[in-house]
Amino acid sequence: MTETDTITTPTILIDADACPVKDEIYKVAERYDLQVITVSNSYMRVPREDFIRQVVVSDKFDAADDWIAERATDLTIVITADILLAERCVKAGAAVLSPAGKPFTENSIGSQVATRAIMADLRAGAVGQNIGGPPPFSKADRSRFLQALDLAVTKLKRNKV
Repeated sequence: MTETDTITTPTILIDADACPVKDEIYKVAERYDLQVITVSNSYMRVPREDFIRQVVVSDKFDAADDWIAERATDLTIVITADILLAERCVKAGAAVLSPAGKPFTENSIGSQVATRAIMADLRAGAVGQNIGGPPPFSKADRSRFLQALDLAVTKLKRNKV
């Protein structure tokens, strides 16, 4: 896959650098005969399967996010924990899920961006005591993700294939 390739079939795009559910995505994609593109700033090990492609972008700030956002369409499901990337992809028509199975939608993305800004201030200690980051990834998060991904794939296939 090159920098100028466009997506013409149902595809899952993974913001892969810190994604804890890549193996689950590969299994679901194989079951539903979907393409998967992992996008990261450095090489990482991915299974050698015809339906999986790896794109390594530069280490420039937001290079992976930009690559994903530029290719997000109504043919894609984007997996990311990055709310600002999610917002860009939702605006492009993609289905977007967090690795914990939380969908980002047109109706929810505005409040999620606002909450992100508030939480960033709190984590930085701008108001009171520093509260730290998100809780650790759990088995329930993984299960919720699989259910949400299955639903997103079913909707995508129903509408596009």
